[in-house]
Amino acid sequence: MRIGLIIRVRSFLIKGKEREMVIVGKLFGKTWLFDTLVEIAGSILTGVAIYNFALPAKFPMTGFSGLALILYRLFDLPIGVMTIVLNIPVAILCYRVLGRRFFLCSVRCMILSSLFVDYIAPMLPQYTGERLVAAICAGVLGGLGYALIYMRNSSTGGADFITMALKAKHPHLPLGRFIMLTDGIVVVLGGIIFRDFDGIVYGMMIALIFAVIADKIMYGANAGKLALIVTDHGEAVTERIDELCGRGTTIIDARGGFRKDHRDVVLCACSGKEMFTITREVKLLDPASFTIILESNEVHGEGFRMLRVAEPHAGDEK
Repeated sequence: MRIGLIIRVRSFLIKGKEREMVIVGKLFGKTWLFDTLVEIAGSILTGVAIYNFALPAKFPMTGFSGLALILYRLFDLPIGVMTIVLNIPVAILCYRVLGRRFFLCSVRCMILSSLFVDYIAPMLPQYTGERLVAAICAGVLGGLGYALIYMRNSSTGGADFITMALKAKHPHLPLGRFIMLTDGIVVVLGGIIFRDFDGIVYGMMIALIFAVIADKIMYGANAGKLALIVTDHGEAVTERIDELCGRGTTIIDARGGFRKDHRDVVLCACSGKEMFTITREVKLLDPASFTIILESNEVHGEGFRMLRVAEPHAGDEK
């Protein structure tokens, strides 16, 4: 149960009409507290990835953090502070598109991550070993950190604001290419400025590891398997699946292509662990059946976790 702080403010319009504004603050809600704790964990991981691994290895990084690293190496400007400064114009432009809730959560997370980069990460030892090991560690830790942040419907601002604003305005735009383009520009820029062409390769490697780790963590929770069971006993199969794991099923009327005989196709989305049990029991129930198993990158709905990133909530300002 969420705890809310309700403040009633009475104001008067120019015409003298009175109106009542109800501002609901979730400042002390359990959800807010949990989101903040997860964002702190994610900020620590990203801060360590940037300051303790990428910086001593002199890697050109992607996004606004990469630009802040360039300014740090050129002018010794604080990484976190410059990240916030670079984010200000982008935040102003993208505020209305992203919605109030996501925007405010992202600002909070951006401040947290900047503080950790400038004040907490310097307290930890920096890795000065092999650049390949540093690149792998930076990619893995950064991917973990960003995944935790994104899973709480937040971000660290910067390129995330631009990408998600474009997604909100143009849902069918191939954003993957846009992200690769912007990341590549920042990495190549850093490599050219410091004449570190090996660093460009490492920077792109880190970006790739970021994406793979974040995707596995974020969408691995929603991933599953899809079974297409072709059988003569569709209702019996659905009842057995319900008894085994409580999964819903759909029976599709089908017809054989060769004999033209009627068959049932039972469609069932389930987890990887449940798939083995289902296929085994279906084979025992109907030895003449055959099952097609497909990988599902995402499954949303009852029994599966729903992941929301940058989706507007009720009450958000458009």
